[in-house]
Amino acid sequence: MNRFLPNYLSLFLAIFLFSLFSTRGEVIAEQKGKNAVSFRWAFGAMVGATDDRRLVAITRDTVLKTGDRLKLLIQLKNRCFVYLFYRTAKDQINLLFPYKLELFDTGYKTGENYYIPKGKTWFELDKNVGFETFYLLASAERLHQLEAQYLKYDFTAGKEKKELAKQLLAEIRNIKRKNRKLATPAERPIAIGGNVRGDLKGEQYDFPDIDPIASEVSASNFYGKTFTIDHK
Repeated sequence: MNRFLPNYLSLFLAIFLFSLFSTRGEVIAEQKGKNAVSFRWAFGAMVGATDDRRLVAITRDTVLKTGDRLKLLIQLKNRCFVYLFYRTAKDQINLLFPYKLELFDTGYKTGENYYIPKGKTWFELDKNVGFETFYLLASAERLHQLEAQYLKYDFTAGKEKKELAKQLLAEIRNIKRKNRKLATPAERPIAIGGNVRGDLKGEQYDFPDIDPIASEVSASNFYGKTFTIDHK
């Protein structure tokens, strides 16, 4: 019987090692799942008088004034799908990011700074005062239904457009509601900006880079945040 002992030991060792590495692999996969949504972002505003402007990070609902400037930065840590929608004071909806939905298929890279608007351009709040809302959604999977609803809204004119805007906003709220339990986000101070045909207009200014005020977000499968600007 003793001559078979080494064989049993070898078999036991092989099973043990297989179990060990399999378990380790499952833990690693689970950890990746916990951070499937991971990105840095910043929402910066230049506020104050023309000769005394200062940069502030927008981290919650806030009050801004006509003439204040806005800019956004998004940088992917993991490949996930980040959407930023902007509703004007006139209830028009614009997709600020991605610049075009085709970006998700080509040129969408981790580690790259995506500024909104691009380059050194900032948005300026115009004279159309009222409540303006930014909807930030980040998902481990593409939100195809949301994209389809936005495209339908974007290509529609006339009276039907108003109804489609309501449906689009309802879809955004529905996505956030369905994914509320999956979000479990870990945030380090947060912040937000855009390219719009509504209440914001782009102008060229030599303002500071907003990268230093960026914060990092990590979530399992989904992250959602809504900011309302009371534009005075």
